[in-house]
Amino acid sequence: MLGVALRTVQLWVEAGVLTAWKTAGGHRRVVRASVDALLKQKAAALAAVPVAGRRARTAEAAYRLLVIEDEPALLKLYAMAVSGWDLPIELLTAGDGFEGLLRIGEKRPDLVITDLRMPGMDGFRMLRSLRALEEFRDLQVIVVTALGPREIADHGGLPDDIEVFTKPVPFPELERHIRARIAQRRGGHGAAAAAPS
Repeated sequence: MLGVALRTVQLWVEAGVLTAWKTAGGHRRVVRASVDALLKQKAAALAAVPVAGRRARTAEAAYRLLVIEDEPALLKLYAMAVSGWDLPIELLTAGDGFEGLLRIGEKRPDLVITDLRMPGMDGFRMLRSLRALEEFRDLQVIVVTALGPREIADHGGLPDDIEVFTKPVPFPELERHIRARIAQRRGGHGAAAAAPS
């Protein structure tokens, strides 16, 4: 019904996203009303995706980029910047960590760019949940945040493989980064098409 892996559902139960209880045998029983509420949230989230994120592309051509950011104006800036890069990118968006996990489970993006300080499920909690899932441990993630190193450390820090950029959003650096990843995915072909300096 939810369109995600069993482990994702288990994680959502543990995080309190879904209401459930355990039987004497240790099996989880999820409350149907909780699933229905989640499906409604999911439908509302999908309806809110910008048109740029819905463009139809073949699975081979589209590089799926998920941006998780709670400021609508900043999401629009991302959409404008990405559309100007002339790259085969399918842009997906989410407004908080919970919606981001939904998107990741549904779309399996190639790269996630996320803020850390967001209402509801913040980026720290989302990343901990994500890294707890075996199938998403290698998912490439970039953090773009206004928080400094000390504030990040105060929240428990971030995994070593996550690159951190400081706001304001460094769009030229992100473009170079994504161009390199797309070229790498193509097996090194097109590496000469790096962004102009």
